[in-house]
Order: sequence, then structure tokens, then C-alpha cells
Amino acid sequence: MSVNAAPLDAQTVLARAASPIVAIDSELKVVVWNEAAERMFGWSAHEVLGGPAPYVPSELRAEYQAAMERVRTDGSVSMTTRRLRKDGTCVSVRVNTSSMGPERDISGWVNVFEEVEDAIVAPNKMQERAQLVRRLAEVIVDINAEFDISTIFSRIAQSLTELTGADAAGFVLIEGEMVRLVSMVDLPDERADFESNLATSLFGELLQTGDTVMVATAETRYLDDLIWADLDGLHTIALGVSNVHGRPCGGLYALYSGQRVGDPELELVELLAGHAGVALGNAMSYQETARQRGHERAVFEGSADGIAVLNSRGRIRKWNRVAAELTGRPFEEVLDKRPFFPVPLPHGDPVTHLLPNGRWLEILSQEIPETNEWVVDFRDVTESKALEDEKDLFLATASHELRTPITVVRGFAQTLERSWDQLDEDYRRSAISTIADRSETLARIVDNLFLGSPEATTELTENRWEFDLASVLKETTTAFESLTERHTLVLDIPDGLSPVYGNSTATDLIVGQLLENALKYSPEGGRVVVAARQSGDQITVEVADNGVGIEDGDRERVFDRFVQGDPGDRRRFGGIGLGLYIARRLARVQGGDVTAHPNTPSGTCMRLRLACAKTVEHPA
Repeated sequence: MSVNAAPLDAQTVLARAASPIVAIDSELKVVVWNEAAERMFGWSAHEVLGGPAPYVPSELRAEYQAAMERVRTDGSVSMTTRRLRKDGTCVSVRVNTSSMGPERDISGWVNVFEEVEDAIVAPNKMQERAQLVRRLAEVIVDINAEFDISTIFSRIAQSLTELTGADAAGFVLIEGEMVRLVSMVDLPDERADFESNLATSLFGELLQTGDTVMVATAETRYLDDLIWADLDGLHTIALGVSNVHGRPCGGLYALYSGQRVGDPELELVELLAGHAGVALGNAMSYQETARQRGHERAVFEGSADGIAVLNSRGRIRKWNRVAAELTGRPFEEVLDKRPFFPVPLPHGDPVTHLLPNGRWLEILSQEIPETNEWVVDFRDVTESKALEDEKDLFLATASHELRTPITVVRGFAQTLERSWDQLDEDYRRSAISTIADRSETLARIVDNLFLGSPEATTELTENRWEFDLASVLKETTTAFESLTERHTLVLDIPDGLSPVYGNSTATDLIVGQLLENALKYSPEGGRVVVAARQSGDQITVEVADNGVGIEDGDRERVFDRFVQGDPGDRRRFGGIGLGLYIARRLARVQGGDVTAHPNTPSGTCMRLRLACAKTVEHPA
């Protein structure tokens, strides 16, 4: 029914009734508001007629609507509760609600109010507080179980509006001299990440007081210039400090445009702000731990060394990728087993160990007292071990090779010095000739040692040009003809051989080394053939002999430093094993190569491959 539809005497009765009476239509709008209701709640009929009932607290709206639904089934409902006054305070009332209209066609509700003592509603308040405490506990458990910081901010702000009845909420984070809005509820999206100066903000003012919570109202300060001014009707801001490890990290804001803020709301803001700091601290610690573990994992897996972690019993519990590659044993095979190599004491000298797969390891260890674990680091030193062995071999070989000519030179020189006048002319000439010959041997040994260095190779090949290969082959072969009487040197070069692009001096050294080897390793004499053949854009030079030959398995190894075809070759033929190493280096920096092949019916055929000049782009 409506006021206009009621009989005049009924309206008079309602208006003059001693009890506050409020009628609500089916759309939940006030249609009757008598003078007693105005005295109890403070709003005039003019202010409330035609609108929703203003006296229902936000946290009791669900209860309010549930009571009206019960009227449909029970006919009337009586309960003790709280209602708002216009000044923001609450009044404890007993409200009797009955229906208007036919039983099955309710057109509204009539509420008759009676103010009661607080003692009567105390059980209801205690029940409400118990529900609030339970919900607060659920929120705290929820946010403390979360480790994503942005999610924590969002849940805290959302819970604040739910528990305190705030119309909007936000969380600001301290970043240097600024505060940044990192989470918000019921505020415009464009306010996200808004920044403000900490010193001039409300939060900065709160920090200066040393308190953990404060309230700012429109009556005590100007609020329109704050970012929160986007909230219509903003009249009160409650905020609390969130601390992480005892230091302020941010602030929680509760914004009100409807109800007034009392001690319970302020207490909730303070509690939530405090727990927000705890949750944030936990999340930051978790993320720092995760970051450190990620860093350790990246170092562990990305290390160029093999790394094993041993537990207190000395058994492997971690084994990185490089460890598996170096040893050939996957993690599953070594897990919870003792290392199969020696482990030195922490801070002790490294241990060098040879694995069954032929790799040499250098092993170090370090103890972790906090966890009673050991970290074992091992690296592949096979190459450096080989170089060290080569160095030892070089020193031994060079000493051996140099000792003989030096001894001869020194011996003849001393003899000539002491007995020059007593020696005849033939002996003196023979001694001087021997000294010269041995000096030439020394010079050749020193040259080979020098040519074995990268600097010498670069020096010989960094200047390249187009030259006549046929002429170089003829000159080099002719020079070697005078060095032997047991060998026949044959030169086989076709007419019209194309010139090549490279270094003629380096090429002369290569061919000379191949001829020297051919003569040395065919001690019984025989034919040594120097031939050149052109095929497309390449020219191949062959130096073939009928000597002792090279075993199949050694045809690549003879190009290493300090290596000869057979362990006995050095004693049998002399030399320090650098010749072919140098020859290949000089060929490759010219874009060619030197390879070893068997000769028919016996002996060795060494092949030098070079590029024709016309196929090479010459540098400007």
C-alpha cells in the first residue's frame, strides 16, 4: 500500500504514533516515515521518502534483507539489532517487521522500532564480533599463505572493504622519497601506480607521529587535493602502517563516504596493516630465498667446471651437467654413492687424477659448515696436462738435440785454441769445416723452434702475394740435390702451371721440410719425386719417397708437436719432431693443407694443397 492509499485517520495514527514506524514498498523504498522515526534516527520524512532506508549499516544489510524474506513465510519477524542515526552513531533497537498487502502478494513491509538497552543487544554484538574475528582470522591465514606480493596487496585492500565497511581501499608502498599506489579497490583504474611525495602525504604525517594508525576527516583537513578525492562524498580516511622487519614499508588506507568511522573500524585497519607487513615480509623473504636458489642453481648448472655436492656421509646428492659430461656418468648413476675419484681436504692443494676415459681432472673441495656438506669442484685439465708433457718432452728433446752439435763445436774450438800451432793445415781446415757444419745444424734447430711459435707463423704469412709456384719448386729441389748422393730427385711439373696466392718464403719452407723428411726417412736412397698437378682452382704438390713409410694410425699424429712416426725414430733419424707441425701450420694459414699418404710400392707421399691465384680475392 502507499500513504496516499491509506485512510486519513490511519495516516494520522501512523504520524502521531509513539513508536517509530517505517513502511517499505516492494522496491525497498521508504513510503511511510513518522515523526517518532524522525526523532529516533535524525532524518526528516522529506529526506528519506522515496529512497532506500538509510539506517541499515552496511555490515547488516544481508541480515536486513533476510528478515524481510522471512516475513513472506512467517508472517512477521521480531529481532534485536543495531540501526544507524544520521550523525553516524548507532542505536540498539528491537524491530518488529510485518507484511503489507495480501498474504501471497506482499506489496511491502511495516517496521515498528523500539529502543532497547545495550545489555539486551550485547549477545548480538558479541556474536557479530565473533563472526568478524573468525573472518579476520581467515583473511590473515589467506594472505600469509600467499607469496606473490601483488596478490597480497590486492587481497589486503579487498579484505579491508569487506571487514570495515569502507567504500574504497588502497595500499601504498614506500619507494625512496615517494609512495606508490600498488593496490586499490573501487577506485578508477587510471589511479594505478600513482606516485606522491612521502613527506607531504598523509602517510608521511602518520610516520612522523610515531603512531601506527590515524584518522583524517573532511572537518579537520582538506581532502579534495588527494588522489582519494575520486571517491564521491569522501569524508574520512583511516590509515595504518605496515612494517617489514621493524621498518615501515607501506600504508593501508580505508576510505569512507557513507558511515562514520569508530574504534572497531580503526582497530581493524591497524590489525590488517600489521598483518600486511608480516605477509609482505614473508613473501619478500620467500622471493629472496627463491632468487638465491635460482642464482645458485644457475651457477651450479652453468659452471664450466664439474661440481658435486656431498652430504655429511660423503655421498653425492648433487651432480651438475658438466660433471656428467666430464666423467661420462649421469646423475642417476652416482646419486647417493661416494665419489669415484680422490677428494682433497678443504683448502688443501688440488689433486690431479686420471679417469678411465683418458681425461685428467684437477679436483678441489670446500666444506659448508652450516649444512655439513662438501662442494667438490673438478675441471678438465687434459689439454694443459698434455701441454705440460709436451713442454717436458720439448725440453728433453731440445737438450738432447742441441747437446751433440754444441759438444762437437766446443770440443773442436777448444782444440784449435789450445793447439793451433801444433796442428797441421789439413786438420785445422777439417776442424773449422766441422764447426761450421755443426753451427749450421744448431741454426736449423733454432729456426725450427722459432717456426713452431704462432708469432713466426703470423710473420711469414701475414704478407701474401701472387707468385710462381713452379719456380719455387725448381729452386728448392735444386738446392737439395747437392745434399745427397744416394737419392735421385725427380721434378715433375707440367707446363702452364697457374701461379698461386700466398707467401713464397713459407711455401719454400714447407717444400724444404717435406724434402728433408723424404731424404731422412729413406736412408737406403732411391727416388724422391716432386710433382705438381692442377685440378680446378687448386694445385697439389706431392713429395714421394720409397723409405720406411708411416703406419696407418700415425698419419695424422705426425703433424703434432714433438712427434715422430715411431718412438725409435728420434734416436734413429734425429730431429725434435717439429717439422711437419710447422709445415701444416704454414700451409693452413695460406688456405691450404699438408696431409700424409702411403706411396706405392713403399714409402710416403706428402701432399701440399694450395689455391690458384685467380680464385682468391686479393686484399686491397
